[in-house]
Amino acid sequence: MQQLNTVRAITAEFGFQLDLRTCTELMKDGSKSFFAASKILPSNIRSSATALYAFCRLLDDLVDDQNASPDVIPQIQERLARIYKQDPVDVPADRALALVVERFGIPKILLEALIEGFEWDRDGRRYETIEDLQAYGARVASTVGVMMTLIMGVRDPVVLQRACELGLAMQLTNIARDVGEDARNSRLYLPRSWMREAGIDPDAWLKHPVFSEALGSVVSRLLKTADAMYQRSIAGVAGLPRNCRAAISAARLIYCEIGREVERRGMNSINHRAVVPFSKKLLLMGQALMAGIYSPKLNAIHEPIAELQFLVEAVLPNDPHAHYEGSIEDRMIWVINLMERVERRRIQNYDAFMQPEKAAA
Repeated sequence: MQQLNTVRAITAEFGFQLDLRTCTELMKDGSKSFFAASKILPSNIRSSATALYAFCRLLDDLVDDQNASPDVIPQIQERLARIYKQDPVDVPADRALALVVERFGIPKILLEALIEGFEWDRDGRRYETIEDLQAYGARVASTVGVMMTLIMGVRDPVVLQRACELGLAMQLTNIARDVGEDARNSRLYLPRSWMREAGIDPDAWLKHPVFSEALGSVVSRLLKTADAMYQRSIAGVAGLPRNCRAAISAARLIYCEIGREVERRGMNSINHRAVVPFSKKLLLMGQALMAGIYSPKLNAIHEPIAELQFLVEAVLPNDPHAHYEGSIEDRMIWVINLMERVERRRIQNYDAFMQPEKAAA
């Protein structure tokens, strides 16, 4: 039986690696900022993160497809149900994610919340306040931040809060960058109350989206909110495994730079889409590598953002390590030792499969 289980494990890993190739190609074309940052993740973390992002990208493309079936959301929900039954549909990203959610104990509620955010897109949900927009960002972006943190082997509630805030910051940056593109698709994510405060009628503007100083002030306000979230998220990096910190810092710096590009264009994201040049990304990744060597300790105290808390709470109830009280250094040692044990077990299983006589001796 043990040998049979070993064969199954190796077969699953082999299939995962094949599916991962397809996922990687998808990420090259679909998420250039993530793909750049992921290159400096440890290979075992990068592969699982790529599987997660590829699945999210496929869902995003399905929801955005103008010719998608009216029941596209129920179809996606059925795919998720099959993933958690370990019976995924015959799609590389689904098969790869089924392995990831099992390995890392990713609660189903996180992916259900992500799908709910996609459903809000399909329904044309209106975002009146910044809190409404944060609730949307919690679903379509902070969920991914939490799942990435779990993949890195960390379930500390403070780190999870900071991961939520980083995901939210990235989503707010995306919204500030894509105002024109979204409007041309009849979508508006800027807080409508902010637009009215700036003297803009949201519905009238959506019919004729043009740039103005008033609109620029709303975009600037959104970027300032994102910057506050980026600043809060810095402390969470210290709670990640040391070999993961640089990649997360790189993602943060690259997305921050998107905001700076919007500012350089005078907040005009109607006629232009801000892009970070590849040379600048390389420079930021170099800075991130230095940030990975030293990260500030988790000593900052922030009031939790109410719209994000359900994601943190989804992880904690059944987790024996949720309230770990040791120091950052102790936690890192615990995570590293755990990863080393898993790696030793994998090597032993592989040796037993390849050389059963020697392993028996």
